[in-house]
This record gives sequence, structure tokens and C-alpha cells, in this order.
Amino acid sequence: MESSELILCDTNILIELYKNNSSIIAELKKIGQPNLSISIVTAGELIYGAINKRELGKILKDIAHLNLLHIDKLIGELHIELMANYSLSHNLTLPDALIAATALHHAIPLYTLNKKDFRYIPELKLHMDVDL
Repeated sequence: MESSELILCDTNILIELYKNNSSIIAELKKIGQPNLSISIVTAGELIYGAINKRELGKILKDIAHLNLLHIDKLIGELHIELMANYSLSHNLTLPDALIAATALHHAIPLYTLNKKDFRYIPELKLHMDVDL
């Protein structure tokens, strides 16, 4: 599944999609649905944030149409390395470290609105989008 065309979307991107943010929608259309991927962590965060069964059903249906990237041993090892290097100095959180490790392992850019949460990880390529 690894491809230079894949983009890993952070949770905040999909939240903005659900809020009908026109800039995010346009960028996601430009990327193309077959190239959109999310970490299993993002899937879990979206499910956790569902406010009712109807919204949960929509989220589950949407997740089924994305490339869902699971955590494996190598992602776990990268996660530990990122946490050791950046949790104290930059307050890197556990979910952000797992998402970053997933992007690094698959060698794909991370599309996020919280670039400050990731910009200090030199190996991580961030997807540059239109000005929001």
C-alpha cells in the first residue's frame, strides 16, 4: 500500500471535513479519495468523539472508504523512539506520536492543521495545503 501518492490525514483534518470546511474539502478532493489514509489512532479518536449512534454510523461508513493504516511492530518501535526524543522537550502526546510514527513508517506526508505539534520531527514530511 505504500505509495508516494498516499497522504496520512490527522484527526483534525477529518473533523474540519465534518464541519464542511470548504478549504479542507477542496484540498481533499485535490488529493483524491483513493490517496487518503488515516491511522487506526485517528479512526479511534473519531469514533470516540461521536455524539450519538447516527454520527457513529456515519463515521464508521466514512472510515470504510479510507486507507486504514494499522499499528505494527515497526510503528510501535518508531513510536517509542519519538516519545523518548520529544515527549519531554516538545510535549509530544501519545496519539500524535503514533500518527507521526505511522507516517514515517509508510514514508508518506502527514496532513494536519497542527503543524506545531509535529514540525520538530525532522524526518516527518508535512503535507502543505492551501492557506486556511
